[in-house]
Amino acid sequence: MAGPSPKKTEATRPLPVRDLRWRCRPKDVPFASTANVAPVEGIVGQSAAVDALRFGLNTVAPGQHVFVRGISGTGRFSLIRRLIEQIQPLRESTNDLCFVHNFAQPDQPRLVTLPARKGVAFRRAMQRLAEFIEKEMRDSLYTDLVKQRRARITRKTDAELAKYVDPFRRDLESAGLALVDVDMQGHTMRTVVPTFEGQAVPFEQLQAMHAEGKLPKAELQRVEKELENFAERLMQVQRRARSLARKQDDSLAKIMEQAIRDAVRESVESIAETFPTPSAREYLDDVVEDLATHRLDSLEEAESFTHLYRVNVLLDHVAAPCCPVIVESTPTTRQLRGGIDYDFDEGDEPRVSHMGIRAGSILRADGGYLILHAYDVLNEPGAWRALTRTLRTGKLEITPSDSSGPWTGPTLNPQPIPIQVKVVLLGDHQTYALLDQADPDFGDLFKVLADFDTTLPRNADAVEQYGGVLSRIAMDDNLLPFNRSAVAALVEHGARIAAQRDKLTARFGRLADIAREAAFLAQEEQGRRVEGTHVKRAVARGRARASLPSRRYHEMVQDGTIQLQTQGLAVGQINGLAVLRAGPLTYGFPARITATVGAGTAGLVNVDREARLSGAIHTKGFFILSGLLRHLLQSDHPLTFDASIGMEQSYGGIDGDSASGAEMCCLLSALTGVPLAQTFAMTGAIDQHGNIMAIGGANEKIEGFFDICQGRNGESGHAVIIPAANVGDLMLREDVVLACKEKRFAVYAVSKIHQALALLTGVPAGQRSKAGQYPEGTLLRMAADRAVDYWERARPEGHAR
Repeated sequence: MAGPSPKKTEATRPLPVRDLRWRCRPKDVPFASTANVAPVEGIVGQSAAVDALRFGLNTVAPGQHVFVRGISGTGRFSLIRRLIEQIQPLRESTNDLCFVHNFAQPDQPRLVTLPARKGVAFRRAMQRLAEFIEKEMRDSLYTDLVKQRRARITRKTDAELAKYVDPFRRDLESAGLALVDVDMQGHTMRTVVPTFEGQAVPFEQLQAMHAEGKLPKAELQRVEKELENFAERLMQVQRRARSLARKQDDSLAKIMEQAIRDAVRESVESIAETFPTPSAREYLDDVVEDLATHRLDSLEEAESFTHLYRVNVLLDHVAAPCCPVIVESTPTTRQLRGGIDYDFDEGDEPRVSHMGIRAGSILRADGGYLILHAYDVLNEPGAWRALTRTLRTGKLEITPSDSSGPWTGPTLNPQPIPIQVKVVLLGDHQTYALLDQADPDFGDLFKVLADFDTTLPRNADAVEQYGGVLSRIAMDDNLLPFNRSAVAALVEHGARIAAQRDKLTARFGRLADIAREAAFLAQEEQGRRVEGTHVKRAVARGRARASLPSRRYHEMVQDGTIQLQTQGLAVGQINGLAVLRAGPLTYGFPARITATVGAGTAGLVNVDREARLSGAIHTKGFFILSGLLRHLLQSDHPLTFDASIGMEQSYGGIDGDSASGAEMCCLLSALTGVPLAQTFAMTGAIDQHGNIMAIGGANEKIEGFFDICQGRNGESGHAVIIPAANVGDLMLREDVVLACKEKRFAVYAVSKIHQALALLTGVPAGQRSKAGQYPEGTLLRMAADRAVDYWERARPEGHAR
């Protein structure tokens, strides 16, 4: 069913050619080539981000770490490095940090803090001390003076012991007794036994002699009594002897302790004077105490123990700049926090010591800056937690890995390290929102937000800035200079990438890739400058390399695998527009949307949603479509018809609301039976009042439909309907602009669903009168009447008739 053609109004006329593409003419470029332009210094068009970064990098207040938000290619990393080079370090000097053995708690290595560039020297000094202890100290202990002192103590002890032992021996002999050694189950014991005829004999032998009448009873009783008395005296003598032995051992130990202290005093004092920090002094005192009180036996038996005196220099600044700048590209938990290595010797149990402690990037950035990509940190298990815990507490804890598995052997818990580091985190808007919502510490730690915009104002200053950027690229990469036509072409492509009214892209990384390929093409032709034609060829080549999915789609449309109607009329069918992405590039393509309506009470059904292929935004758009239908019909009865809408031959996920306007037109066509012109394709989101709202990818969607139509034997008379809000974003290809100029193709811009309906059907959509009725012959009057018809048929009395 078709009504009269609508009267042509300004709203239904094709867009003029001048609105289809903004142009930067070569004469608008105020220089002949980039050879005449000074290379740009710094970042173009990011003044707010620069100010935020400068503040964040300079301040040392708590929680003033920096999150740099924006997409790659906007110069974030270059700016950070350049600003850091201009800023003084957070601290004028940074200490060297060493871990040493903790003699009191061996599982908790101690931290020794030294002035910058002193750590390696301290390690060497302790190594020389260890070598002296291991190779020379034993011989230096037993000097003549030490030997004399030891001999004096021994003589004194022997004399003291003789005062008790000599009378005891004389009394034993007078009593006819003797002191002998007896083996008692492998142990030797001294005991008192009787003698007979000058020979020591067991008491049992005397008892046997008494029984044979060879020994008087009185003598046997005397010997027994003497044995009891002297056994008690023997115990007293032995106790006294042990006491004297202990006293002698203590005296000898003190002599050797003092000898050890004397032997290392000069070396230790020299080290202490060279490294006069409290932690170094305490450690040296502990070394001397351990050596003097615990290592004499090891020295005498030549056992190795000096590995305990080795120094692990965890952080030194011998070759490092005053202000370290660490860029961590692999931020695993171990890489950030550091770790502890185990020694695995064949046949032995794994060993762990303070020498196995390793520094991570957080520690190496102490006193300076640590630059991380948020995405990388979040994708490493435990890394984000380790980073934020360190920033929150101001202390770095180097612990064994949380993923060390079932390991139950010895481990270490080194002393926490005070840390002062400025973290600069790079990420996009989605990552920032995720962290802000999911981590309560994020807002308190990363208080400085440096937001990098992706666009610049499109004006004469921006053209000059583009020239400066291209001059910098040409100089850094040794490229041919770009003449004014090449600069103009790149500025136009910057407007295409930005796809925003009066804006140019600030993603110079993408433009730099095109500029390099254009220079390559110019050099192949042995040209002296890069021209506009080289830039356009570079753009075309880049699109062609990533166009395989688009080409496959076009082939399937042309051979009929994908059904798409681009001529004639059809009821309940419209060409919607969608996009697919290939890296940084976007390609548009048409997609057939169909709708059916019948009697029932189920209401509107989104086929893609029911198949669970619809994303959240697409589903929201469908519900808005339902609200708009109620708004347009405004019936005083329920809508008693079933309707289904779906995107045909779509087998993957669908998201976005840019097809909701086309779906509304398709639904009204199915409801009224008025056909839609298949020479049109439409894109645009709707609201519940019928306004057509802006969408993304307008250029690519228009070009996608144009390419499909051109591929069908050069069909002409086609058009695309877009939101009026997107007109300022248009930067169509030259061939599309030419086709519009020659009337072979057209682009219409609409702001209301009524305008789109009139274009697609040739029937006025209609405006509701004050009485609430649409005029006869209008599309919306037909829709309202059809809704009433379905209601009448659904009523019980209607069936009776």
